[in-house]
Amino acid sequence: YFQFVQQWSPINCRVRIKKPCSNPRPLQYFTIHGLWPGNYSNPTMPSNCNGSQFEDRKVYPQLRTKLKKSWPDVEDGNDTKFWEAEWNKHGTCSEQTLNQMQYFEVSQDMWRSHNITEILKNASIVPHPTKTWKYSDIESPIKTATKRTPILRCKRDPAWNKTGPRTQLLHEVVF
Repeated sequence: YFQFVQQWSPINCRVRIKKPCSNPRPLQYFTIHGLWPGNYSNPTMPSNCNGSQFEDRKVYPQLRTKLKKSWPDVEDGNDTKFWEAEWNKHGTCSEQTLNQMQYFEVSQDMWRSHNITEILKNASIVPHPTKTWKYSDIESPIKTATKRTPILRCKRDPAWNKTGPRTQLLHEVVF
């Protein structure tokens, strides 16, 4: 099986400890974090398998244009380097099913068909400075639209001030 992971870049940049993201105004939509092959007999995701290394030329121009929107490097701004890292870490473990070109094409197709930003916007779930939602409030419209139950991954709000309720920020949606 594969895990398809989308990330909300403003949260990715907001909770980043090492250094701020390269883009001071993060994208306001979910982007691809990765397509990660799994194995039901092994609870950990395989990574860094013995497969062919990333070849930039296999990300042909039309696909590259699409990936720059759907799968940008929101942290450092080097898209090709991010794609290379994701392919070498996860894609190489998928080669029995998907070659490099298919790996990126399938990811692009999944992003288009599972448009989390639009699904949540249609359910009136949009970033808000004070409004909060329960896990089920977010999961339900995604499940209805995609016919799949997502896993929602959240991160603690670094701005939490210990006087109010501890808030979690939606970081990733996983299929």
